[in-house]
Amino acid sequence: MRLSQAWTIASKDLSIFRKKRNILYSTILFPVLVSIGLPLVVKFAGGASGGIPAALLPQLMNSFMFFFIIGAGTLPTAIASYSMVGEKVEKSLEPLLATPTTDSEILLGKSAAALLPPLVSIYAGATIFMALMDRFTYDTLGYLFFPNWSAAVTLLLVAPMAAICSVEVNVIISARFSDVRAAQQLGGILVLPFAGIYVAAEIGLATLNVINLLAISGTMLVVDALLFYVATATFRREEILTKWK
Repeated sequence: MRLSQAWTIASKDLSIFRKKRNILYSTILFPVLVSIGLPLVVKFAGGASGGIPAALLPQLMNSFMFFFIIGAGTLPTAIASYSMVGEKVEKSLEPLLATPTTDSEILLGKSAAALLPPLVSIYAGATIFMALMDRFTYDTLGYLFFPNWSAAVTLLLVAPMAAICSVEVNVIISARFSDVRAAQQLGGILVLPFAGIYVAAEIGLATLNVINLLAISGTMLVVDALLFYVATATFRREEILTKWK
């Protein structure tokens, strides 16, 4: 595999995505809303009653961090779907598939292009989120809650694996669809397990501590490996060139 070829493909896709306003806005909007909106909820919750008690804040803020995992599993959907199905519809995928570039180089390049913008956006949003949370909760807690090990595992392990999972799922889906919106909607189902974990944490059925987050990341690693195998087997340029209509 030639990494230079994969990066050339990724760079081309990234230059195209910058011109797609719907993709650009969706990649930026979610982290901005989470990183600013959730700290404001914490700041103004409770109003005159004195706000959220210090005993509840740590669990609440760790739960809120999980929104960035949800975002990491959702944001690559639009990019990955357009990268495959959108380019097929616009007749710009066939010339690439007709080049001597290998399937693995194409798959790696397009996957990197779908991963990088959402992860950069997620990390930027998480930085703002943690800074605002510390600013709004320091007087109540008496210490800076972020950064901590839970946030580190969330951002450095679980979020990237969720993004990789999203890309791989969309590669598999895109091999069977010729409509971008349909591929995006089906790929968006991936968010349901993450949303379920968040709801379970909020109602007390689960705790998003370091141990459980490591367990989630371990499970995601296995799932990503299986999906990578399926995505690699599914992505066949001969079928795309001859059978996609």
